[in-house]
Amino acid sequence: MYYHDKRLQYPVRVETPDPLFARQLQQAIGGIEGEIRVCLQYFFQAWGARGPDNKYRDMLLNTATEEIGHIEMLATAVALNLENAPLSLQESAAAANPVVNAVMGGERPRHMVEGMLQKHLLSTGLAAFPGNADGLPFDCSHVYASGNLAADMYANVTAEATGRILAVRLYNAAHDPGMKDMLSFLIARDTMHQQQWLAVIEELGGTKALPIPNSFDQNLEKREFSYAFVGTDRNDVPPPRGRFTEGPSLDGRGQFSAIRNEPLGEEPVLGPAREGSGAQREQIQPGKT
Repeated sequence: MYYHDKRLQYPVRVETPDPLFARQLQQAIGGIEGEIRVCLQYFFQAWGARGPDNKYRDMLLNTATEEIGHIEMLATAVALNLENAPLSLQESAAAANPVVNAVMGGERPRHMVEGMLQKHLLSTGLAAFPGNADGLPFDCSHVYASGNLAADMYANVTAEATGRILAVRLYNAAHDPGMKDMLSFLIARDTMHQQQWLAVIEELGGTKALPIPNSFDQNLEKREFSYAFVGTDRNDVPPPRGRFTEGPSLDGRGQFSAIRNEPLGEEPVLGPAREGSGAQREQIQPGKT
């Protein structure tokens, strides 16, 4: 059960509406780096969490609920940026910053930019929608909830890292002081959430909890390949050297090494095609159906 407070988690102010920036903010809502992604990811990880200690479930539920507030903030920011903003303002915003124009989508043809504004106008009444900056709806394909707490925490670090990268890019693209202030808050929360998931990983044993899942008996692995970096360069180029090719493995259960990629199997030979499979006659062995 959830409760709602009509007040925003953090103030959202827009002094100069900018439809182009509204489009860019859509990526932070429904893009693969966006808030819908992490909100659903944390909820489904929590709802499926098993184990004797429910503090991780509680933590995930708290953070997932916070992310709903971030979606609310961004949706409000999109609506405010579209409020009383003519298309000419959008064009001037793109022209004012050619770097932002190129990086954040302003290189799109004029009809693409106008198309997004029309979507905001016709489909949502100048409001946000659950989609990315290109108007594609969020489809949950990047929501990761594996049922393994350690694996999920690593996925969450990645999610918050890519989300913070996007928020920083939006901050750099913003001209409105209210938008910069809102984004500075979201960037700060991304900083905390990265640290939060890493703290759980440390609490679970850090690298000593690797490999994931640690419940599988490693004696059932082909151990000679468990910590070997495989070099796949041609012409006898030696594999790159680094922390990943020599010394103790991070989990303390093996030694890193570097080997060249060599075929260990045979050339695959498949049986003939069957009658009725749609293959050519030459592929079908007589009498085989």
